[in-house]
Amino acid sequence: MAYRKEVLALFKAMGLEEPAGGPSGLTVHTPIDGSVLARVALSSGAQTGAAVMRANARFASWRDVPAPKRGELVRAFGEAVRRHKQALGRLITLETGKIVQEGLGEVQEVVDICEFAVGLSRQLYGLSIASERPEHKLLETWHPLGVVGVISAFNFPMAVFSWNAALALVCGNTLVWKPSEKAPLSAIALHGLLLQAARDLGIDTTGLAELLIGERAAGEALVENPLIRLVSATGSTAMGRAVGVACAAQFKRALLELGGNNAAIVCPSANLELVVRAAAFAAAGTAGQRCTSLRRLIVHRSVYPALVQSLLRVFERLPVGDPMHDSTLVGPVIDRHAFESMQAALAQARAKGAKVHFGAREAVTNEAAYYVRPAIVEFATQCGPMLQETFAPILYLVPYDDFDEAIALNNAVAHGLSSAVFTQNLREAELFTSARGSDCGIANVNIGTSGAEIGGAFGGEKETGGGRESGSDAWKAYMRRATNTVNYGSTLPLAQGIRFEV
Repeated sequence: MAYRKEVLALFKAMGLEEPAGGPSGLTVHTPIDGSVLARVALSSGAQTGAAVMRANARFASWRDVPAPKRGELVRAFGEAVRRHKQALGRLITLETGKIVQEGLGEVQEVVDICEFAVGLSRQLYGLSIASERPEHKLLETWHPLGVVGVISAFNFPMAVFSWNAALALVCGNTLVWKPSEKAPLSAIALHGLLLQAARDLGIDTTGLAELLIGERAAGEALVENPLIRLVSATGSTAMGRAVGVACAAQFKRALLELGGNNAAIVCPSANLELVVRAAAFAAAGTAGQRCTSLRRLIVHRSVYPALVQSLLRVFERLPVGDPMHDSTLVGPVIDRHAFESMQAALAQARAKGAKVHFGAREAVTNEAAYYVRPAIVEFATQCGPMLQETFAPILYLVPYDDFDEAIALNNAVAHGLSSAVFTQNLREAELFTSARGSDCGIANVNIGTSGAEIGGAFGGEKETGGGRESGSDAWKAYMRRATNTVNYGSTLPLAQGIRFEV
């Protein structure tokens, strides 16, 4: 009851209406102790269709607003988020179990992408291309795409939407967002601040950014609606396959951010203290529930014993517990399913002959809350659950002898999101980041696999989906490209020297 009251107080402090629900709505639980945070109303199929239609109708006017003016809305949104950073961060902690620092860090990411997008609103550049024909020029221009559908996961309930929303809005698109049913309160609050910012600027909010609260059926309806021109979906590979097929059937774009089985290579010259710190954050942070979490540590045999002992000492004393406490570094996993998946993976590892350290449930103060000590699993070879992504705090270790072998192990999984190498050897660092090295969308040197900045494009290859969000030129996914040929002469020469006289 205390947490439920706190949710209401947080919404009130942000000037937002409290979440509305009823007996047939969605019940939201906190992973901290399993208690009920709120009940929220579910969007019906008819409401989903109506929301998409409103967004499509609004697109016709929003695309005509100059991009810098669209950027003013994103600026106001970012400023509102900054003002309410503490409240939003606490709401993330309550709803997902993230520790306080990570909740605040996610809110800061929302602010950062808004700042990036505001600058971008004056930099939606095309190209001027030399023409082979006299008195002609070629131009490349970029135009708004249409209605963007966003499907986000529970582990980043605010950041992922903002990556998409900030870019999509300055690019002239409208939005329909279906957040995870495990974290709807964060979505309701963030969406409320976006609409509040629009109203403060005198902008009509109808159809600008619609919010759908629902389960799988709501997401499917969003994907299948022909008025949606781009679906940006974050979640499992299985979900991504279904979304990709549905989008392909309608020739619409799919921007997929799926799973990751991320590895770091530890070379003989590596700074092991740096490795331990990076591995602890990347593997145990967010209770191992990041798509960029470190899953595999590929360690040179010469430093393997020393590194294992250092990791065991650190993992043994990692503060696991209530994420609301400042001293806690590892909060609960999201729910029972996550806990059971972790235990199944550890059992499979034992059956394959691996040496399993830690991983048991602890701090059981409530049967509906699942706290676990992050596990370290030693394998002689890369096999079994090491080849799969388990969304839980499990760090697999395997030794290697040759650097080319280590790169092959890094690449020998279905996903291709994030990777890292720890070395003081320039050749190894350059090889790892070359075309012969990591096959991932993110390849780091002397830093872990998680903690990407918004300035770079985020995403990965293979079963990670191939999508790119956030920085760099990721904005191009939200626009359509047109090539324009302008004839400013009085003749009509044809390309490739073709003669066609009439």
